[in-house]
Amino acid sequence: MESYDLVVIGAGPAGAATAIEAARSGASVVVFERAPYGRDKVCGDGLTPRAVGALQELGIDLTDAHRIDGLRMIAGKKVRELPWPDTARFPAHGAVWPRRLLDASLMDAAVEAGAKVVWETEALPLFDGDRVVGVRAGEKEVAAELVVVATGAPGQVARMLAAERNPDEPFGLAIRTYAESSRHADRHLEACLTLRDRHGTPVPGYGWMFPAGDGTVNIGVGALSTMKNFKRLNLNTLLDSYRGLVESDWELGPNLERPRAWRLPMSTLRRHGPGWVAIGDAAGLVNPMNGEGIDYGLESGMLAARLFVADPTTVAETYDLCVGERFDGFLRTGRRFSFLIGHPLILRAGLRLAVGTEAIANITLQVMGNLVDSETPGTSGRVLTIADRALAVADPLLRRTRAAS
Repeated sequence: MESYDLVVIGAGPAGAATAIEAARSGASVVVFERAPYGRDKVCGDGLTPRAVGALQELGIDLTDAHRIDGLRMIAGKKVRELPWPDTARFPAHGAVWPRRLLDASLMDAAVEAGAKVVWETEALPLFDGDRVVGVRAGEKEVAAELVVVATGAPGQVARMLAAERNPDEPFGLAIRTYAESSRHADRHLEACLTLRDRHGTPVPGYGWMFPAGDGTVNIGVGALSTMKNFKRLNLNTLLDSYRGLVESDWELGPNLERPRAWRLPMSTLRRHGPGWVAIGDAAGLVNPMNGEGIDYGLESGMLAARLFVADPTTVAETYDLCVGERFDGFLRTGRRFSFLIGHPLILRAGLRLAVGTEAIANITLQVMGNLVDSETPGTSGRVLTIADRALAVADPLLRRTRAAS
């Protein structure tokens, strides 16, 4: 049986960050990925300043990424364009980098650091009692001190570990495609916060235009499960409707590929256990207010690797505590907020408020940029803490009267 210090299941940003950080620290690491090298992951391709900061910390060259200097938010006829804030912790710019290029660059860095990568091979947890002791990959078994689950949205691995999405919490669905645009070099992400379904009902979510700087834009829409008749929502129709709103302004050409949809997990029943930890999307680390999770994936992957190198015997429990302290409060607020905006009347009033004044719009900007957590509270963090306390009181009522059928 082959043996490694770390086995990583999944070669996305979270898994790659773990492999890079652990291998550079001298650990033996193998990564298993079901897809071939250079695979495309369905995604909006947007990188927040937080994600750019994590990539810089990993030493990733972002020359090929298209720089983004701010966010343009649209709510009805109100348009507000704001620069990313200049903070001590995060750079004042984001980026757009198609996932097939981002992921390949990260895995190249992992290999350069000394990690082994096995493509087109599915790995599943291997148990000794209730402890994960490695993986079964194809026809062989591989032992490891720690298995890092970086599999994205819950699937077979999550079911085996009882680490599926919490069915009582919200989730999201999104769809995207690419199109040529004369504005492909725009330096702002654009988010339209006022989406409506085919019946004219406000949709808790947003439509986006993410300029890639290569002649194309990533165009997509996302929605939360807390809206009424969510199961009947047709994402293709919603995307077509949104495309009609922006087609002229962005001078869009035809879609360059068939629109593709994906699920956004925003919770998990477990994110660690004996011999394993889950990171990134697999740990439910997705912001319910924007569907973004690349930055959390990078950070949680680096954190898991560093804690493993520091003490392999306590890594799982310590990791869970550290992730909880850093992210749980903010993400809980987001999930509670998603139940609130699942009600159309509240959603309409909230969107007007979100971009109505520059002060509140700046808070919205930091929330949309994933710039708030326990380590960087600031004004936005204090406002969200107050909001969380109010939502905690209202949460049982919101769940009982939730708009979702």
